[in-house]
Amino acid sequence: MKLNSLKPAPGSKSNRHRVGRGIGSGWGKTAGRGHKGQRARSGGFHKVGFEGGQMPLHRRLPKRGFNSPTREDVAEVRTSELQNMQATDIDLAALKAEGVVSRLAITAKVILSGKLERKVALKEILVTKGARSMIEAAGGTIQITPKPEAPKKPKKEKKKAKPEAEEGAKGAEGAKA
Repeated sequence: MKLNSLKPAPGSKSNRHRVGRGIGSGWGKTAGRGHKGQRARSGGFHKVGFEGGQMPLHRRLPKRGFNSPTREDVAEVRTSELQNMQATDIDLAALKAEGVVSRLAITAKVILSGKLERKVALKEILVTKGARSMIEAAGGTIQITPKPEAPKKPKKEKKKAKPEAEEGAKGAEGAKA
């Protein structure tokens, strides 16, 4: 047997119907579309879910839930996972290297879950209040560099311009007296 001699089983393949090619084909005139009506016209076909003008089921049901586009950006790290890590100086790269957080994570946040009885030094990792107290009780340190604040734009002072009509009236009163 050779590749050029392979053929599908007899009867398994049939030619497609070439509709609208004359009366002799059996698919001439209306070409299988029937008489008149929406589906007989060109371009006349509704989308899946169309219910004849009635509000479709998928639009009648209420919307539920929310899919956050940034869900995977901040990874949660349990204090028990810090206990099991080999490294003592822990940053995002160390967490990724040990497989504690996803490689797609942009930042990490330590949450209070489990026990931490060893000294760890966290660098550039966010920490909850409870986890902070546990880490500091174990003799660990947390180092986060504060973000520089954007310079505030000075507010434009509104000039209180006196209307010229009032100035002219005051001037006229002074002239009368």
